[in-house]
Amino acid sequence: MIVGFNHNITYRGTGFHVQTEDSGVKNPQLVTLLYHNGTIISSQKTVYADIIKVDKLELVIEDLAKEQHKGMLRRLTAGEFDERIVALGISLGAAQDKQQPAPAEPATTAPVAKEGGTAEPLPAPEPEPVRIVEEPIVDKFQKPKPHAELSLDELVYAYLTAGQDQH
Repeated sequence: MIVGFNHNITYRGTGFHVQTEDSGVKNPQLVTLLYHNGTIISSQKTVYADIIKVDKLELVIEDLAKEQHKGMLRRLTAGEFDERIVALGISLGAAQDKQQPAPAEPATTAPVAKEGGTAEPLPAPEPEPVRIVEEPIVDKFQKPKPHAELSLDELVYAYLTAGQDQH
């Protein structure tokens, strides 16, 4: 059974996280969340109880999850959430606000004088491209493999005792 997908994406100069999870056959639903620094911008839930007995359910659910996840990414990059994002006080500074009409000519900065006294406008800076960074799929039904990282208790202890002598 797939568990979910996670992507970090930079849109209009601001980082977002899209996460899709499958709750499993006991609670048959897919939930996709769009976050910015812990704030949920949008969510989408698909209940699949009506197809629980379909052949190859895992493959069907994986396809549904992928499409729902990609759909949230597409909706973000199409600007569907821009108004809500700005209303939440999140800056979308790398591109033009949607409320402003698009100029007929590319935006320019202050003119720069050329030899002979004429001025030539500078071209507008290119908007930052959308970047999607895929994170590994995490299977919540499999026990994690042992690794050398500290446990949460060890991390908390190390944080609380930082800079103190251990005598």
